[in-house]
Amino acid sequence: MPQLPDVAAVVARVGPSVVSLLVERESGFASGSGVIFDAEGHILTNISKTLYTGVTNNLERRIYEHKQKLVPGFTKKYNLTMLVYFEETRDVQAAVQREKQIKGWLRSKKIDLIESKNPDWKDLSIEWFEER
Repeated sequence: MPQLPDVAAVVARVGPSVVSLLVERESGFASGSGVIFDAEGHILTNISKTLYTGVTNNLERRIYEHKQKLVPGFTKKYNLTMLVYFEETRDVQAAVQREKQIKGWLRSKKIDLIESKNPDWKDLSIEWFEER
């Protein structure tokens, strides 16, 4: 799998509105060390802004699977390939509880969560799989 991009490249691509999201990542992200967290909650969307909330132990791998349509089901059916929000934790149980919490929210509350970190709904994984 390709390495994660450096922070400057991502900021140049997505703009300063998501800098705070990038800063929240643990050390290792900017260096491209491929830090894998124990659990990462994420929200995917498509051009129509259909939402999907999930949790994984390897966000980069999971997003790759969604983008390549390797995962049958809702995300493949509705072409949910744009990562618009994610959270990281070392506590798997907390991540699963958070996923359930977010899934129980009204759509408007999920949108508020996304827009608190990514007001332009940019794909936060856009550079993760580009050819180098």
